[in-house]
Parts: sequence; structure tokens; C-alpha cells
Amino acid sequence: MDTFAINPVLFEIGSFSIKWYGLILGLGALAGLMLAVQEGKRFGIKPDFFMDLLLLGAPSAIIVARIYYVAFKWEDYKDNPLSVFKIWEGGIAIYGAIIGAFICGIIYARYKGYRFLRIADIAVPSILVGQMIGRWGNFMNQEAYGGPVSEDFLRNTLHIPSFIVNHMFIVDSAIPEGAFRHPAFLYESLWSLVGLAVLFIIRRQKFIRVGEMTAAYFIWYSIGRFFIEALRTDSLAFMGPSWLASMMNGLWAPMSGLFDKGFLDPAYGNIRISQLLALLLIIAAIIFIIVRRVTGKADVRYSDPIVTTKPERNGLTADGQEIAAEAGAGKDKK
Repeated sequence: MDTFAINPVLFEIGSFSIKWYGLILGLGALAGLMLAVQEGKRFGIKPDFFMDLLLLGAPSAIIVARIYYVAFKWEDYKDNPLSVFKIWEGGIAIYGAIIGAFICGIIYARYKGYRFLRIADIAVPSILVGQMIGRWGNFMNQEAYGGPVSEDFLRNTLHIPSFIVNHMFIVDSAIPEGAFRHPAFLYESLWSLVGLAVLFIIRRQKFIRVGEMTAAYFIWYSIGRFFIEALRTDSLAFMGPSWLASMMNGLWAPMSGLFDKGFLDPAYGNIRISQLLALLLIIAAIIFIIVRRVTGKADVRYSDPIVTTKPERNGLTADGQEIAAEAGAGKDKK
């Protein structure tokens, strides 16, 4: 058995270190920004809008992701509250990050005079790109993995490249002697890649209305997260009613022919929070689409022009022209 662990530190300068995790997250954010800027140009939205949104949204996402995680892991922090701020030690939740990003997006879009759903529809492919790339940061850190699995299953059944399989031999407190683990990060990254292609296709369809790209994102991502989350061994969980736990297990049952669930300590909980939230988001997104269609509120297409009610906050004149360009033209005439 030939295994090795990739050093999570990219390079060091004295006591200062740069980790692969941070670099990969940065690349994911940059790729998402470029995608949003490109799509925004089709609607006349200036690149600065999305750059500022990223600068505001990224810290908002990290802060709420940390709050979300700590809230469900308070027992680990209550004796040393200052450790809450040690985010470099790990402990953020992706659903918390999404909540933080959307809260920031709502406030920022309103400030700029744009309808939030118009901006969200443009941004969700970027979020998916960030998630797709960002999961490789988990790979470098050997985290967000699933339960034990045979090396043969990874190499010969799933045909996963050797550099991934080798790095998935993990030694931790649960299995001190080490074992190969499900690369849950890879499953989610590939699911996000396929989802990105799906979003690219549907946003060019004339039947898509405002808000439905965002709903499609939540449906797609949450379906994948529901099934992948059950493989993991680090899930946030709570003790819920037995009927709900049985329902969740029943919905996941079709996967049991190929995969074994990751261990979840019964003393910690019987319902994985991310699974339950994924299920609720799928239902909510479907209801959102149906209600808006039935009530006639889905009257604006995704492809329709996007207009701001506050052009002065976007460097535009009342008729949508760039102020700087107009000023420059005036100087030329003189």
C-alpha cells in the first residue's frame, strides 16, 4: 500500500505560513467573480458592483458560517469562549456561509437599487463555482471526508485517481491505525460541476423567470448535499424525533446499495442538520417556483433587462449612461 499525505502548507516565510486551503478558496472566489462580471455585462451591470459585493460578501459569509458552526458546537467552546475566534483551527459550515452571503447580497442589492432576485440569479453559478473549487481546500487539509471504505472500491470501482486515493488514507482519533475514507469533498465538487453545467443551460431558456435560477441552485445543491452529508463523520447533528430520523434514513436508503453511511454518535444526535436543512430547502424552492407561477408573480424573465432604481449609486445617469463616459464626452466637445 503506497500512501502519502500532501503538506497543507504551501510555503513558509519565517513563522508566517501560506496554506493551500486559503489559496484554493481565493481561487474559487476569483473564478466566481469573473463569472458574475461576465454575465453582468450582458445586463449592463458594471464590474465594480460584483467586486464590491465579493469584498463585502466574503467576510459576511465567513462570520455567519462560524456563528452557525459554533451555535451547534457550543459545548466545545463554552469553557473557552475566546477559541470561537480561532477560525484558522477550522469549524465553519457551508450553509452558514450561504446564509451570510445572501444577507449581505440583499442589503447591498437594495442599496444599489437592484432587485435582489435579479442579482442572486446572476450570482448563483458563481457560488457553485466557489463551492466546486473550494472543496479541494478540504482535500488538502484532509477534512470533510466520509467513513471508512476499501482501497479497492476507490481505485477499481470508482476509478478515482491515485493522488486522491493516497491522500484519503487518514489517521484520526476514530481510527488511530488509519483507513481509507470516502472523498466526500470530491463527490460534492463533481456534483457542483454538473450543477454548473445545468445552470448554464437553463439560464438561456426563455421559460426561466426571475428567481428560478436561484431556486434551481438550491434544489440542485441540496439534493447532492442530502446524500453526500450522510457519508461524512463530522456532521453537525441534534437529537430529534424518531419518526423524523426514520424518514431521513428512508430517503437515503437508495444509496445504501453503493455506500455505507458515515458514523454518527447516537449520543450526539440522530439527525444530521445539513441533511434536514437540505430537505427543507428543496421543498421551499419547489413551493417558491409553483406559487409564483400560479399567482402570476413570475412575470419577469431572467433574460429581461435589469434596471436600477438608484442609478446615481452605480455611476450612472438617470437614463442609464455612465457618468464618467458622459463627462469625458463633454470635455472632447470643448
